[in-house]
Amino acid sequence: MSQEFLITILATAITAGTPILYAALGEVLTERSGIINLGVEGMMLVGAVCGFVFAIKTNDPWLGVFAAMLGGGAMALIHAFLTVTLQANQIVSGLALTLFGTGLSGFLGKSYIGIPVENPFKPVELGFLSDIPIIGAIFFQHDYLVYITYLLVPILWFLVYKTKPGLNLRAVGENPAAADSLGVSVYKIRYIYVILGGMLAGVGGAYLSLAYAPSWLENMTAGRGWIAVALVIFATWNPLRAMFGSYIFGGIDALGFRAQAMGVMIPSFFLKMLPYLFTILVLIIVTRKAMANRVGAPGALGLSYDREER
Repeated sequence: MSQEFLITILATAITAGTPILYAALGEVLTERSGIINLGVEGMMLVGAVCGFVFAIKTNDPWLGVFAAMLGGGAMALIHAFLTVTLQANQIVSGLALTLFGTGLSGFLGKSYIGIPVENPFKPVELGFLSDIPIIGAIFFQHDYLVYITYLLVPILWFLVYKTKPGLNLRAVGENPAAADSLGVSVYKIRYIYVILGGMLAGVGGAYLSLAYAPSWLENMTAGRGWIAVALVIFATWNPLRAMFGSYIFGGIDALGFRAQAMGVMIPSFFLKMLPYLFTILVLIIVTRKAMANRVGAPGALGLSYDREER
């Protein structure tokens, strides 16, 4: 394997892993608050179509990203209302939103299939950083949405583990009754982080339609939302590990495409299955390790909170 080929694979892994990373970061925050969101796939699709349509109408990809955030956030608001206010089953609500988002995105984007984006996100070199041998080619020849994740991941890690709002977030996810007794607003925090998670999922969808493959196709997320949900378990609800895991999945995905381009005699269907097979394998390994080390999800994950029952 040549050095040039390895650099290409690693750089492509970052590109392919970025939409998963945005969605996974959003899911980390959501689940840290104690809410499971299985509607990530639907939120990514709504974000992808909203971002694409607004970018086409305004010729400004940044307005497209803003629209994607609003679209994903609106979907997440529905999930928050159902699960936090009405205390509906979180699994059922998330699945329903995935189905709803899939249908809604297909309906909204039907007339935009085949229309190219005139001004998509393009790779931007960062001066001397891009000229660093090997490192520059891997990390600093991408678009702005990739560079934003380089800052977003440590910021979210610091927020979760080193700040009072992060402490409140973790407290609500672990024991909402105890947090409530100390004056922490459980409902407010869950609403905030569920909506923020949906907004990040929307950005992940917009990355697909405005940067990774600047176009709109129905179901273009191709299961990346589900990979993001599984990745949260792999990352043990840690933003830094989510970044590492996203790039691993992106690398597996990129390797499949590169293998096809090199003429490797493996059926294309099997190559497309690689990221999902790897997801299942990782879940098995991580779950066994978590059971052995007693490292698990937030204590109140998936459980509704009723203040009157405290």
